[in-house]
Amino acid sequence: MTETVGTESGDAHITWHEAKRPRLVLALGHGAGGGVEARDLQALARVLPAHGVTVALVEQPWRVAGRKVAPAPKTLDTGWRGVWPALAGTGLPVISGGRSAGARVACRTAAGLGACAVLALSFPLHPPGRPERSRAAELLGAGVPTLVVQGGNDPFGKPGEFPEGEFELVEVDRGDHGFAVPKRAEITQEGALEVITAGVVTWVASLA
Repeated sequence: MTETVGTESGDAHITWHEAKRPRLVLALGHGAGGGVEARDLQALARVLPAHGVTVALVEQPWRVAGRKVAPAPKTLDTGWRGVWPALAGTGLPVISGGRSAGARVACRTAAGLGACAVLALSFPLHPPGRPERSRAAELLGAGVPTLVVQGGNDPFGKPGEFPEGEFELVEVDRGDHGFAVPKRAEITQEGALEVITAGVVTWVASLA
């Protein structure tokens, strides 16, 4: 089921993948270069409901409006805050999550919105080739239990580049920023997605 939610940044869409006996809601925002059709978001939406987690895929207003370029971080945060009442309205604890730019939004807004945890998929630790422009402060400032899932070859920040902090990290071997793996890699694309979903399932179970 997809519902339209009005925000100060325009209309957003929430597509619900509901668990039969939910105990948590996992809200997932997309990145600046794509939408909720991303392979990792879709894999989590397929797998998590069987583990008692309702997954809400959130399409930001700029994507709903058909724009091709994401707006400034402040506007992304406004859109995310605007959909939060619909997410929290379930009465269940909500994990704030997203991939890439969506992961940054989740980290920046988690404490203020009352999220119970943060799931950061492909967190863009820095622009490619610019490690001095670190965004680690956003991740470290989330203020709630946080899981980072990162590709081993992500140009926006490889797992070994992340600082020590109050977060867990799952590495997808050979994965790039979209968790694509080379055809000749030991791990298959399906295997890479299984690493992501299994890691998230285990982490979510630890939150209970």
